[in-house]
Amino acid sequence: MRRYARTLVAFALATSVVAGTTGWVSGDAQQALTGPPPGSAQWRADRVLGAELPDPERATPAEVAVFFAGLSSGERQLLLVRHPSVVGNLDGVPLELRYRANSLALAAEDDPRYRSLAAPGRQILAFDPRGRGQVAEVFGDLRTARRVSVVVPGSDNDAGTFDREVAAHGAPPGMARTLHTAAGPGTAVVAWVGYTTPVGVGIDAATGSLAEAGAGRLTRFTEGLTADGLPEPAVFCHSYGSVVCGIAARRLPATDLVVLGSPGMRADDAAGLRTKARVWAAKDPTDWIDNVPNVRFAGLGHGTDPTDPAFGARRVPAAEARGHAGYFAPGTDSLRAFAAIARGTATPEGAGTPADARTPQGSHALAHAPVLEGVVR
Repeated sequence: MRRYARTLVAFALATSVVAGTTGWVSGDAQQALTGPPPGSAQWRADRVLGAELPDPERATPAEVAVFFAGLSSGERQLLLVRHPSVVGNLDGVPLELRYRANSLALAAEDDPRYRSLAAPGRQILAFDPRGRGQVAEVFGDLRTARRVSVVVPGSDNDAGTFDREVAAHGAPPGMARTLHTAAGPGTAVVAWVGYTTPVGVGIDAATGSLAEAGAGRLTRFTEGLTADGLPEPAVFCHSYGSVVCGIAARRLPATDLVVLGSPGMRADDAAGLRTKARVWAAKDPTDWIDNVPNVRFAGLGHGTDPTDPAFGARRVPAAEARGHAGYFAPGTDSLRAFAAIARGTATPEGAGTPADARTPQGSHALAHAPVLEGVVR
């Protein structure tokens, strides 16, 4: 009887799992945007080059990269002008073409929600106006960067809210901008809102359906970066974004997975993610996500808290961060640690790790997870 009661409590609590940046509000169910870029039907039918173009839905990013590498500059320009929405969103296309294609697509877009995205000088790596809209923006010189990072946000984010001024350091471009500034020269950061996020708190935030769809899109996006000759990125996953990253982890080409303000990653421990990436976790003492029960029952909830020592992630200090959206605030210990990870100079040797608590080589499931202190080598 007692076990049955605990199960009922877990079920009730799991429905309160939240993952947004706006706090405790009700949420509406969302339909995930999936499939190829807008304009793909016209692209498939186009024989302007005398042959079929790579299928946006079936061709891998590596295959797309090989195709574009074999085109002349004139042929690339022709496809860009004829199909800006496909070229701008097709993973594996050279990033310089994607910037120009999305600039054209935004210039032709009459939705006032996206007007600010068309400002000169912005490096828009993806833009899809369908539904609530999806977007990715680059901070820094992605082509020459020695180290690349991707920021994956949680709920209440889309192309229409991308430039909101509220919670500047908690909104995707604010996170990416401050991380790039802190990480310094030789780095580039992508703010990636490339999936349908939950809105507020509701069944979407408590389940993994949107995260499942987002995981596939994130994997393809990062594969597109590496297919274009860029370094494997460090991926920073905030709130519900950490659920996306947890599901994607085993397929995701990444050097590091960094989760912050996470409700869980749909894994019992770091080893269960089956990733070669180093896994890091941060949660500040004032983050309301700490009130979310770390359970999984009947498809609800996202499982173990990644900052729990038993999970086995490397711990990131966050004592100076405030609230759910404060991890990237300038001057905080969390941002300093994130910058070290983004630069590739972070060392996991932290205070309080017993000398005999070493983990077998290759395992992320640390018995005593060390604390990153922002040490550089």
